[in-house]
Amino acid sequence: MSGRATHSLRARLLLTLLVAIALGVLAQAALAWRAALAEADALFDRQMQQTAQALRPGLPAWGLREYSDPLVPGQESSEFVVQVWTADGLRIFESNIGLGLPQRAVLGFSTVQAGGSTYRVLSVATPLQVIQVAQDMAVRRALARQLALGTAWPIALMAPLLALAAWWAVSGSLAPVERVRRQVAQRRADELSPVDGAGLPAEVRPLVDELNLLLARMQQAFEAQQHFVADAAHELRSPLAALRLQAQALARADDEAARERAAARLTAGIDRATRLVEQLLALARQEAQASGAPPQPLVLADLVQRAVMDAAPAAHARGIDLGLAPLEGEAAGAQVRGHAEALAILLRNLLDNAVKYAPEGGTVDVALQAQPDALVLTVDDDGPGIPEAERERVLQRFHRAQAGSGTAVAGSGLGLAIAQAIARMHGTQLQLQTAPQLGGLRVRLALPRAP
Repeated sequence: MSGRATHSLRARLLLTLLVAIALGVLAQAALAWRAALAEADALFDRQMQQTAQALRPGLPAWGLREYSDPLVPGQESSEFVVQVWTADGLRIFESNIGLGLPQRAVLGFSTVQAGGSTYRVLSVATPLQVIQVAQDMAVRRALARQLALGTAWPIALMAPLLALAAWWAVSGSLAPVERVRRQVAQRRADELSPVDGAGLPAEVRPLVDELNLLLARMQQAFEAQQHFVADAAHELRSPLAALRLQAQALARADDEAARERAAARLTAGIDRATRLVEQLLALARQEAQASGAPPQPLVLADLVQRAVMDAAPAAHARGIDLGLAPLEGEAAGAQVRGHAEALAILLRNLLDNAVKYAPEGGTVDVALQAQPDALVLTVDDDGPGIPEAERERVLQRFHRAQAGSGTAVAGSGLGLAIAQAIARMHGTQLQLQTAPQLGGLRVRLALPRAP
């Protein structure tokens, strides 16, 4: 188990969105609160100005005596106070006796301390009187808070609705991802079909596409393994049985000559079985390599020359004239994109097949020509060739071509099948034709040139 902590994408998105919503709501509420307080201050200041303007016509002086009669108990209010003085400083009206507001206030708005509270005071002078209107700041702040709460609470109420909308959006967006997870979790170990990526977000779709490519490569490798097991079980049964019989014949041999013949047959049988196993392994390896590393630029002429040199000893043993036509023009250095090992096996199988089917003392010609979009390889021999009706079947596994007389030529029936598999892996295929000069079989391969 990995020591790294796992993170839920859903939880991370929800947490991020909820924090963003909470911060947004708090910021919006703070701004609304501040705006409501400023608006309340402006509104209450305007109210104080209107009250002062209403008293500008003046009040009777009642004989210019100072106003000192108390109001009826219970009618006084310390929240909103009005005082009026004459021009020479005689107070002729006061709405709250004994509050202790300054009698000579600064004209305009000011803030003063009186009666244990802070007051917002507006003083207005007229030709005959000075009017003073005061309001308790605690009362003003309480009223302002009520206005601010009236503005901010709908925003706070929207926070749960926004959180619910965020949860719904995140859950809906991740629902296809959860569907894919369940789809993969319910699969059997051998189920490698593509995952349905319909409805996935654009950020997740490439991951599923790469997963499908990986599943396709695994499917190819799995099928190659199955084919190898089936082919090996099918093809090795007869050679192993023959080896057993040859070993028994060797054990029953009475004289030296019989033992030598039995040993020679046993050795030949072992060689054939070894060759068959090598071909089976090569076929399985090439089928699996189709899902491996990407192809690389290669100089095809170098691979062809090396393959001809490797096949020369076998051709010389049978007296076959094996030759490579001179490379002309771009053919000597032109490149193809491919797998070097796979192409080497393809070339070796084509040359081995031509040498095997050519008669003793015959001829095998190899040529490589450059075309604008491809490099064309041809391998001609003067053997019996392959009838046109049989050319498709010889590219299948374990189908052995028939000589001109109808006699099967010894072999595993895998050489051309392996070459065809490698050709398809490189985006092309083998073409079997009649060799125009030698009259036998021509194998033609056109590989796309590297850009």
